[in-house]
Amino acid sequence: MNAAIEKGLSHADQTKVVEVGRGVLARVGEIVRDSMDVGEASVLVVADERTWAAAGEAVDASLRAAGLRVEDALIFPGTPALYAAYEHCETIRERLRETGSLGVAVGAGTLNDLVKLASGELEQPYTVVGTAASMDGYTGFGAPMTRDGVKVTMPCPAPQVVIFDLDVAAAAPPNMVGSGYGDLSAKIPGGADWLLSDAVGWEPLHPLAWELVQGGVAEALARPADLAAGDPDAYAGLVNGLILSGLSMQVYGGTRPASGAEHYFSHLWELDHLGQDWEPPLSHGFKVAIGTLAMSAFYERFFLRDVTAEAVEKAIVGWPAWETIEADIRSRLSGTLADHCAKETRAKYIEAPALRERLTQVLDSWGTLKPQLEKQLIPARELQAMLKAAGAPSVPEDIGITAATVKDTFLSAAYYRSRYSVLDLARELGWFDELVDEVFAPGGLWSELSPLD
Repeated sequence: MNAAIEKGLSHADQTKVVEVGRGVLARVGEIVRDSMDVGEASVLVVADERTWAAAGEAVDASLRAAGLRVEDALIFPGTPALYAAYEHCETIRERLRETGSLGVAVGAGTLNDLVKLASGELEQPYTVVGTAASMDGYTGFGAPMTRDGVKVTMPCPAPQVVIFDLDVAAAAPPNMVGSGYGDLSAKIPGGADWLLSDAVGWEPLHPLAWELVQGGVAEALARPADLAAGDPDAYAGLVNGLILSGLSMQVYGGTRPASGAEHYFSHLWELDHLGQDWEPPLSHGFKVAIGTLAMSAFYERFFLRDVTAEAVEKAIVGWPAWETIEADIRSRLSGTLADHCAKETRAKYIEAPALRERLTQVLDSWGTLKPQLEKQLIPARELQAMLKAAGAPSVPEDIGITAATVKDTFLSAAYYRSRYSVLDLARELGWFDELVDEVFAPGGLWSELSPLD
């Protein structure tokens, strides 16, 4: 077992067993039998037509060969793509209840989330057999779910057992690895945001959670072309990195280790149903990839300026009252989104005296903090090339939007969560609007004057 995963499991409170490797599929039955307290329960494989063909039938056979009592599999249609809707969770939950069985999810994000929530509502463990390195939620708790027309993350425990056959992952559709690569690339600017948040005393670093999520990122992102080519050996780093990301969230008790402001771009576009009607639907990781590049480019523009005593004094003089900020939020956004952003931004707003203290703290540590942040980041153009090589989006048009849409999302992203990021520091210093303009100026990452070769 990967040493970092073993360390993470020793501190995680929900996932107990992780098996990653080539040929692991044949051992699913014995792993489930030996790792879960099945007792008198049977097991139920939950898949869709695609994941059943990719791995589900083999999983079912392995479970039976291990002597477990196996119910007839619950197989959803493969087309259109299964959506994380609560009614599907109810279908799974009732089948588990009626048969007295424990769930074995065979699939990626959606199937994992549906079985996770159904099992959580029955207060029983489950196993997931991953079929694609498409996201970091395999070992994460909570399930994003659409219920009554609203997408919410519903609380439920992570899987007790996670099994990943690298040959199966390598055979998944190319867009799946591109999605996972995009999701994991977010740990780069997301980590920088956490370092910054720690520096101002907002969300202190958790040493073990940081080690788990950041320790394997470089290896996981190192072979994008081999991943796109379907080389199973290249998948070990990516799969381990995605699993470690979920374990870091278990250790921390929240999503802070795995995401920063780059994720808010994705969340906001998901609220606008971007790509929901695509076949397959536009993945979370694809949207995150573009948010990651946007934030990487923003950091680069930020570093071209210097935090000085003069800059701090100027920022304090120009710092607006809360009423002015709330009015700006409500002039740009409407309805429940405006209410949400106002509540989240109010939680991190501070008055001018406290702002002086915070910015002085940044000023005093800038000589060591700036190099630390720069070391954490990958240059935006380099990261763009890596994403493209892995089959992930590298320009906004890859996800059906324009650079102008990304630019318009920046301020909403700054308002979206109470979590502190470089967007907040830029707003507090009075640099925000100018930096966003610079990101999208001629010669910038996505300008017509500087296409990616």
